[in-house]
Amino acid sequence: MIHECLRYRNQRQIIERIIVRGTLVLDTPTCLGSGDAEGDTDLVILRDSVEDKALLMGSSIAGALRNYLRDHEYGYNAEEISVLFGGKRSEEEGEQSPLIINDAISNTIPRIELRDGVKINSITKTAEDGQKYDLELLEAGTQFDICFELIIENNREQLIKELVIVLQGLESGKIPIGMKKQRGFGCCHVEEWQVWQFDLQKYDERLDWLNFEHWNPGLFPNYPIHRSIEKALGLFLDEKEDKRDRLTIHTTFTLASPLLIRSGQASSDKVPDVVHLKSRRNGEFQPVLSGTSLAGVLRHRAERIVNTLQKNTSIIDEIFGVDFSKDKTNKPKASRLIVHESVIKETTDLVQNRIAIDRFTGGALHGALFNEQPIFGSDKTELKLELELRQPKPHEIGLLLLLIKDLWTGDLPVGGTSSIGRGRLQGKEAIITLASENKIWKITQASKNDPLIIDNTEDLEKFVDALNEEVVA
Repeated sequence: MIHECLRYRNQRQIIERIIVRGTLVLDTPTCLGSGDAEGDTDLVILRDSVEDKALLMGSSIAGALRNYLRDHEYGYNAEEISVLFGGKRSEEEGEQSPLIINDAISNTIPRIELRDGVKINSITKTAEDGQKYDLELLEAGTQFDICFELIIENNREQLIKELVIVLQGLESGKIPIGMKKQRGFGCCHVEEWQVWQFDLQKYDERLDWLNFEHWNPGLFPNYPIHRSIEKALGLFLDEKEDKRDRLTIHTTFTLASPLLIRSGQASSDKVPDVVHLKSRRNGEFQPVLSGTSLAGVLRHRAERIVNTLQKNTSIIDEIFGVDFSKDKTNKPKASRLIVHESVIKETTDLVQNRIAIDRFTGGALHGALFNEQPIFGSDKTELKLELELRQPKPHEIGLLLLLIKDLWTGDLPVGGTSSIGRGRLQGKEAIITLASENKIWKITQASKNDPLIIDNTEDLEKFVDALNEEVVA
């Protein structure tokens, strides 16, 4: 009688389960903010209440993977049609996601990096009132053991394909996590994978799944480790299926003058009053050009260019987004321009003493002696900048080309104290890739006194012409 009742129950017919575990490594500082926890900073990281380790929520991972799958399969801002993540929140009859994503805890007590942020008025070039904030970041190199479990009832081929797409995106560092992803935070990759596949239609494998150590968060040392999720699951992706329409610009610069981006971390009497921003990479603190600083500089110069050409200034908000705190009449909009954080290699730290001058007496202002520690470049200094513009339009590409030109020639300084000659860059190489047209342009200049070599100048000039037509229209 009981068997007869079970036969007609509306129950799930699960035929297979796939468990995937990996080691997630942070490549840049990452903001996993709690939003409502109290602390010494405006935004503190999420922590496990038992071990005080950093907590990476499964919902955060799921959101990042879901967005990446949609963009990869259908393009940016397209309607989502996937079976891996189930129905959307707005769908009352939507299916449950067959992918289970566990919360992850950092492998060690995390090192914390503090960053200051400030909004600069584009007219006065000074900080706006009430727009200073600070936040906690997890340092680069922090590791998490992540775990996924895929439940297969039907659509096996599509489910595994979509799973490989999102996990390969994690593996290759294409999916950032956390907050401020558009400004270079949260870049990460997966180094190692372990995969278990259980055919639940077979008695022995059902028992194997029931006896599997689900409570053990780490990798199993005696089980095979894979470097490629495609090989582990036996499915290889076609790069042509990637529908993301984007422009990427990879540039190499050297320092033409000292550079100073205030870190706000100098608190000891033994260090200068102001030091350049440094971030831990591979166990050592290295000077960086933060994505937030570079994005602010680019936005202010873009506003100046558009205002010079006059009229249509909406192009700025279309590229850099809309800040709700600045304009509450418009709906907030995320930036379509991704600005990555860059490590500056082969630099030297030197301390410079400065004083403030009393304009009335012409002498030193009492108590206004201070010292700064900018970084200085050499012939070996390299600074690689990476920009990515999603769904680029010709006139937007033209504006970015003008911004790169201003950086290249040193006309657009970055960082602080630019009024005393700091922050100038000198371009060496730029590689511009437009995915939709499968085109690549290259710009090189061996030194400041050497000629500039540009591939297919006519193509790039068309983008600048499109900017003139769009802004003046």
